[in-house]
Amino acid sequence: MRGGAEFLRGFVRNPAQVGSVVPSSPRLEQRLVRNGCIAQAKCVVELGPGTGGTTDAILQALPPAARLMAIELDPHFHDHLRRTLHDSRLLLEHASAERIAELLSARRLAPPDTIISGIPFSTMPAEVSDRIASLVAQVLRPGGRFVAYQVRAHVAGFMTPYLGEPVREWELLNVPPVRVFTWVKA
Repeated sequence: MRGGAEFLRGFVRNPAQVGSVVPSSPRLEQRLVRNGCIAQAKCVVELGPGTGGTTDAILQALPPAARLMAIELDPHFHDHLRRTLHDSRLLLEHASAERIAELLSARRLAPPDTIISGIPFSTMPAEVSDRIASLVAQVLRPGGRFVAYQVRAHVAGFMTPYLGEPVREWELLNVPPVRVFTWVKA
């Protein structure tokens, strides 16, 4: 399992911030790539890339001229990503997802076609979750997709007021099984 030991150490350091004890399964990664329409995207943002399994799956599907900005709060994960992922399309940021608008502007990136999030909305303070949800809705381009994978359904309570009702699915071939929510901005 790619990055499994590093991921477990991250969970032990800060379980509320990491939200799982193991990285995403390849099956979940492929579902996120499909739901996010990554093969057609020009700009993608990943919130909470962790040890980079999903990041790698996104990069494999991403067009050659596209960009992926990965925003990671955990300094150990950020350092791991910097050491292990080498792709000119990848822009790594060590920051909170609350800075998404500022980071996109600083990198002169267009509004994202897709934002994929693994950050645990259920363990963050409600005001932080709501702030991130509002910012995601603001920066996403019209017709853009927000795809979140979560153990709990809390993300829907925060995002639905901004983006409407999501498509809800389960990915059972993951440890633990997770809900996958997909919104398309009107």
